[in-house]
Amino acid sequence: MIPTERLQQIKERLEYVEARMSAGDGDIAELGREYAELRPIVTQIEEYETLLDDLAEAESMLDDPEMRELAQEELPALRAALPDAEKAMQLALLPRDAADARPAMLEIRPGTGGDEAALFAGDLARMYQRFAEARGWRWEVIEEQVSDLGGLRELVVRIAGEGVFARLKFESGVHRVQRVPETESGGRIHTSAATVAVLPEAEEVDIRIDPGDIRIDTMRSSGAGGQHVNTTDSAVRITHIPSGIVVTSSEKSQHRNREIAMQVLRARLYDAQRQAANDARSADRKAQVGSGDRSERIRTYNFPQGRMTDHRIGLTLYRLDQIMQGDLDEIVDALTAEHQAAQLAEMQG
Repeated sequence: MIPTERLQQIKERLEYVEARMSAGDGDIAELGREYAELRPIVTQIEEYETLLDDLAEAESMLDDPEMRELAQEELPALRAALPDAEKAMQLALLPRDAADARPAMLEIRPGTGGDEAALFAGDLARMYQRFAEARGWRWEVIEEQVSDLGGLRELVVRIAGEGVFARLKFESGVHRVQRVPETESGGRIHTSAATVAVLPEAEEVDIRIDPGDIRIDTMRSSGAGGQHVNTTDSAVRITHIPSGIVVTSSEKSQHRNREIAMQVLRARLYDAQRQAANDARSADRKAQVGSGDRSERIRTYNFPQGRMTDHRIGLTLYRLDQIMQGDLDEIVDALTAEHQAAQLAEMQG
């Protein structure tokens, strides 16, 4: 149970923020952001406290012969509603991931499995693109290298819209596929894999990059297999010397390439910073749905059985066709619920 004093502090903080906004005192934008965070929390607190008051009032009516019958009618519904109201309040009080509302960088690369892994990487890209389009999110390809058979050697996409990172952040890891490859004439089932990384977009204020820490090389854009077929010296490769992170961009405009590559570099450095902070907070990241461990096998897509299994939460669904068409809500909701349950347990423990 959350201490009453803690709930009162949150309500008083909202009143303080409202008063400062009304007086035009302080950074209005910052106050507005805090207000937007606090208002829904306080609403849940007030609903919970109102229910407690109603319950106490109904219980006191049991001692009144004239009101006892009415109280006996009301009490079962009030008592039944209390656990849900308490859980809703607790969920509202969970610490927010500051990156949840940000756009995301989605990176997909083939893993083990050769041509079949590249084809599967392309299937995953189409799955996520359909998921994004169904939500009205913007899908902006930053870097794309296509394999000879039409699969993907690499894809980097920026996805913008409402709550993008919050919905995609548990997709990072190794995705494994079991199926008969198009290149297999004997009908044997092969296993291959692709890696997915979902990074929150970083602003310049989040990550400041010292110009002396980067090396920028201009290259001739790739022809066959690249996103653009041209021979101009427009492709840009940026190497962040302290971390060893290398980013390339092959748009037609060299100026735009620098801008894109810096954007991706900031996202990767910001993600590394977040992972380091997460490591410091938790000695057992493997137990967390949101660990973001890129080497962890998180999901298997078994085509012969029409089955998808998420190994982190033991979720198995037998509707692989719909999932590959971008119907990921049930999976995302289950992963989010598991993550919230772990947070609640930590908060109460």
